[in-house]
Amino acid sequence: MFSHITKPLIMGILNVTPDSFSDGGKYSAINAALQQAELMIAQGADIIDIGGESTRPGADPVAAAEQIQRVVPVIRAIRQRLDNVPISIDTTLSKVAKAALDAGTDMINDISGGQNDQDLLALAAEREVPIILMHSKGAPKTMQNNPNYDDVVQEVVNALRERINSALNAGIKPAKIAIDPGIGFGKRKQDNIDLLAHLEAFVAMGFPVLLGASRKRFMGTICDITEPSELVTATAVTTALGVMAGVQMFRVHDVKENRQAADVAWAIRQSRKK
Repeated sequence: MFSHITKPLIMGILNVTPDSFSDGGKYSAINAALQQAELMIAQGADIIDIGGESTRPGADPVAAAEQIQRVVPVIRAIRQRLDNVPISIDTTLSKVAKAALDAGTDMINDISGGQNDQDLLALAAEREVPIILMHSKGAPKTMQNNPNYDDVVQEVVNALRERINSALNAGIKPAKIAIDPGIGFGKRKQDNIDLLAHLEAFVAMGFPVLLGASRKRFMGTICDITEPSELVTATAVTTALGVMAGVQMFRVHDVKENRQAADVAWAIRQSRKK
């Protein structure tokens, strides 16, 4: 999949959790989740990313069995109704990823980059499915406890290179790997801004880049907004900037607005080639 990206892809977020930072509890019921998936596809989503564990700062880990109970019925319902839509499982646990793949998902989105469960990389290699390796400094429970960097861009690049090498050593083919700098995961406000200002450094690594800045708290501190759902415009700005930097995938809550931002920025970027 990653080797055939021809324009920016929008990954719609579907959290089937009670405590996600922005939409916790809204889509826990199967019918609500299915309706949201259908809406996101209608609005222009290319991928649906389903997660059964909140990764907001301070969140407690959720056992594999509980995650499976949350995500598998939703995956099956979406796969039955939307047969050709790519589905991603957002998890760090191989047992959850396996159950999700068996239920019909097409790819894995791991915020730990394969560090939380080494068997997950082996599973991705065995199933020959795409995997997104994200950078995170620490687990969600503690990641915002005084994170520190001397050079956040170079340090995240180096850390992602290590995760890529681990994935390759596990047998995952290069064409199946994408990377994510992990906006908001173990980063201070200025760290997030610096990463967004230097997205080209991640694009230059030679793997498709996923940007997940949607409704993140650091933008609220810039805009003096505390309600995450009011950061739609701010998120769309990061999407447009990401497209101009060469980022190819965007994980967002608000598909319609970010689809528009990506499409307009893409048209402008394409004009550079004339």
